[in-house]
Amino acid sequence: MDHNITLISTIAAAFGLALVFGFIAERLKTPALVGYLLAGIVISPTTPGFVGDIEIAAQLSEIGVMLLMFGVGLHFSLEDLLSVKRIALPGAIVQMAVATVLGTIMATSWGWSFGEGLVLGLSLSCASTVVLLQAIESRGLLETMNGRIAVGWLIVEDLVTVLILVLLPTFSVMLGGTTENANTSDPLWYTIGMTLLLVSAFIALMLIVGRRFLPWLLWQVASTGSRELFTLAVIATAICIAFGAAKLFNVSFALGAFFAGMVMRESRFSHRAAEESLPLRDAFSVLFFVSVGMLFDPKVLIEDPIRVLNVVAIIIVGKSLAAMLLVLVLRYPLNTALTVAASLGQIGEFSFILAGLGLSLGLLPPEGMSLVLAGAIISIAFNPLAFAVIAPIRRWILKYSALARKYEYRDDPYAELPTSTERKFLQGQVVLVGYGHVGERIGTALHEKEIPYIVAEQNRELVQDLRKQGINAVYGDAADPSVLIQAHIKDAAMLVIATTDLVNIRQMIDTARTLNPQIEIVLYSLSADETKMLRQDDSINAVFFGEEELAKNMTHHILDCFNTQAKAQHETNK
Repeated sequence: MDHNITLISTIAAAFGLALVFGFIAERLKTPALVGYLLAGIVISPTTPGFVGDIEIAAQLSEIGVMLLMFGVGLHFSLEDLLSVKRIALPGAIVQMAVATVLGTIMATSWGWSFGEGLVLGLSLSCASTVVLLQAIESRGLLETMNGRIAVGWLIVEDLVTVLILVLLPTFSVMLGGTTENANTSDPLWYTIGMTLLLVSAFIALMLIVGRRFLPWLLWQVASTGSRELFTLAVIATAICIAFGAAKLFNVSFALGAFFAGMVMRESRFSHRAAEESLPLRDAFSVLFFVSVGMLFDPKVLIEDPIRVLNVVAIIIVGKSLAAMLLVLVLRYPLNTALTVAASLGQIGEFSFILAGLGLSLGLLPPEGMSLVLAGAIISIAFNPLAFAVIAPIRRWILKYSALARKYEYRDDPYAELPTSTERKFLQGQVVLVGYGHVGERIGTALHEKEIPYIVAEQNRELVQDLRKQGINAVYGDAADPSVLIQAHIKDAAMLVIATTDLVNIRQMIDTARTLNPQIEIVLYSLSADETKMLRQDDSINAVFFGEEELAKNMTHHILDCFNTQAKAQHETNK
């Protein structure tokens, strides 16, 4: 028997210590991921005792990134991505530019060259998708508008970073790097053109071919009745497509897996696929944080504490503040701005890749890699706290800042219905909260049956588009009573909640019942436990669970209710 069991020993040490330190962290009321990072430091080469294999841990963590991004794709449709393009695209590009400039200025003030400062700034500009997704999923924000904006923002960042990774070797000599690993054979226009062509080809292939093939494949496997074969099909699809995307199209593993999940969402088994892959996603995401800890050298905290603090300040304060201001400028509420700011106040996997490439090209000193890792460790550990303080910070800002109150409650033409709205939409109508995948299906059915309805939606651009189509829509968070009041909830016949933000749903229900005690409330859930809890609530008339046939069943229920009401009204008129 071969006694070289480096893989097994590394996994055993990583999982075992992650369990111990994660448990201690939770007992101390700190996030478990802090314990995972500490577990990585304990088995790193810079600390005494057992040393895990860094290369093996890094590859295992890549599998976690693939599975996690695949899971996000299963809940994130192309329509969701396009719905936030007007804020995610300019926001991500400008925020990355601001962080890069800050990092470059800081590094040049230390005496580094412009090229070294630029690579450090770029490494600090891109947030970790893994950290973000764990944060928003644990808080039930993935299906909310704020969650979609944050994820869309990160997807744009990932695409930009992929382009940077391809172009950096071409520019390395110009920036003062070495020629050993530099790519100087191809002209710049060719490199940029090929990168864009390959990425576009991959996306087109997934949307045209994958959109038909993957749901068909999942259907064929599910028809066998084998649970383990179904799970294998899901995992194999995620990893194989991610690997193929990286090898054939020069796309990152994360983006390849994300598009695989987004395409598989078209299948009626997408919800089951998400549930089957969840345990593996959780297990391998732990290995990601352990692998980050293994790269960290604690000596940098003693040798360069001021520089570490400067790097952390750019990540947590500089990036977050830039993102928050950009969101406010684009006319989104303070809550959205704070959520996006907290989401981006950390760095992760792409930062390590960029820093490693800069190191190999002679564009980043070894100290720079240590600073990036220190910034990642500290910002990742701090990130859960950033999310936890969103609500109290928002209340404090609104209490003491007149300017903040002005921005929060500023007049917006889309925040209230036009005065020309017909009377039939203001009395006995359906108030439809959320116009995503499910909400749109319900809205279309209501329109076909000529049942009046008003949409309440957090996506301002979507509200603008709906009004152009002649659909009555109000912009804002329906958890805010003023939004439901604008939708005339007091005289509505039914409230249909087509979003899964559990915290805000409770506030919507309470507001609706206070203003209209007789209103019928219908909503849906993506969790069996959540569904059970909601169905025990007497204030809710109907709860629909899961995505399979979800919109269809909800629509039938709503139409049946209105047919019953119409018949009762007809009998009364007789």
